[in-house]
Amino acid sequence: MKILVLGAGIIGISTAWHLAEHGHEVTVVDRQADAALETSFANAAQISVSYCEPWANRDAPLKALKWMFSKEAPLLFRPQLPLGEGWQQWRWGLQFLANCNDGAFERNVQQLVALGAYSHTALKDIVADTGITYQRLERGIAHYYTDQKSFDTAGDAAALMRKYGVNRQVVSRDALLRIEPAFRPFADHIVGGTFTPSDESGDARVFTQELARRCAARGVQFRYNHGVEGLEVIGGAIKSAAVRAIGTEAAGPKGTQKTERLQADQVVVACGSYTAPLLRTVGVDLPIYPGKGYSATFQILKPEQAPQVSLLDDSVKCAMSRLGDTLRIAGTIEVGGYDLSLDTPLAQARCAMLARRVEEVFPGVCDTRSAEQGGAPNFWTGLRPATPTNIPYIGKTRVTGLWVNAGHGTLGWTHGAGSGKALAELVSGRRPEMAFSFYGV
Repeated sequence: MKILVLGAGIIGISTAWHLAEHGHEVTVVDRQADAALETSFANAAQISVSYCEPWANRDAPLKALKWMFSKEAPLLFRPQLPLGEGWQQWRWGLQFLANCNDGAFERNVQQLVALGAYSHTALKDIVADTGITYQRLERGIAHYYTDQKSFDTAGDAAALMRKYGVNRQVVSRDALLRIEPAFRPFADHIVGGTFTPSDESGDARVFTQELARRCAARGVQFRYNHGVEGLEVIGGAIKSAAVRAIGTEAAGPKGTQKTERLQADQVVVACGSYTAPLLRTVGVDLPIYPGKGYSATFQILKPEQAPQVSLLDDSVKCAMSRLGDTLRIAGTIEVGGYDLSLDTPLAQARCAMLARRVEEVFPGVCDTRSAEQGGAPNFWTGLRPATPTNIPYIGKTRVTGLWVNAGHGTLGWTHGAGSGKALAELVSGRRPEMAFSFYGV
């Protein structure tokens, strides 16, 4: 079949790769000049099958209310006017609150673990088949606690994960220091942690761009620098996607740019946070809302003192991963629309918090003062396409031939390879071998 994939992040490129494996004729469309230049560009770098708890839990409403008054809050709701697009935030928030109970939490965990395990296997298969290198470290993920009360609850979360086949171990401070000796300067602040040796880390952008190159070598066509303007549906079935070239090189004689209609038998929408507005134009209404996340990438000055294990900081809810001679730290979520600015007082406070935390945990190990690293700004922000449950939508829509692969929140890198493989199976008329509730199936 002739298939259009809209979106060239980790989800879209993984989908294209697996569709090509099934023998389909695939074209990928993205408004950027290359793959993985938006949400997949500078995430936390973790493949965290074992750390996939949804944001919605019984403690979340009270915490979110308290955090509304802190610029450094891990999860910050910035209420929009409940009119027009602002209503989507309020609707999302109400559905989020409906999932803030133990029953929903466990159901959602079960789904996320199933997708995570399937996806981790799919990622390993791709790496074995292609030989892609992406600063991969198979050293596990360690979650460290600085508050005894919080650490006392770690056993319950670990037990829930073990129930669904995840080997999350509760470890003492001494054991944590053996797992990651780089903690020693900060050891007095640590009360304990958890560790999963099966998890790993690596650069999502590098992996996605390399996989896109291999897609192209297989015959996948790419329309970079093309924005998606709309979808054409006739008689309840998808017919084409309207795209427009971006940039002066594509302009006509008077500076105008033509809209093209790319026809296809099937269309896959994998546009991250922009998936929901696009689908609503053809009557498919999904509660996917952007969560603005932040990251910083710092040059490592003392390699021998930098961590090798990927880390989760329970106090400030951030993740740290080593990527070669740099350290990536990522965290905080703002639920407040499609704003990507980094120059507001709020954004600057959140960026400063990330830099400060690196210095607190690993003093003097990284250059947290430099304005630039490797030709790119230290600080970055991207929109995480979140659902109220944190479970993504993978499957067919009510429109014949129109598919969706979006809503992965902060777990796009963790779930990307498997989400692409699963959707390619569904499009090809097969049922993926996974205990997961596919959308529309």
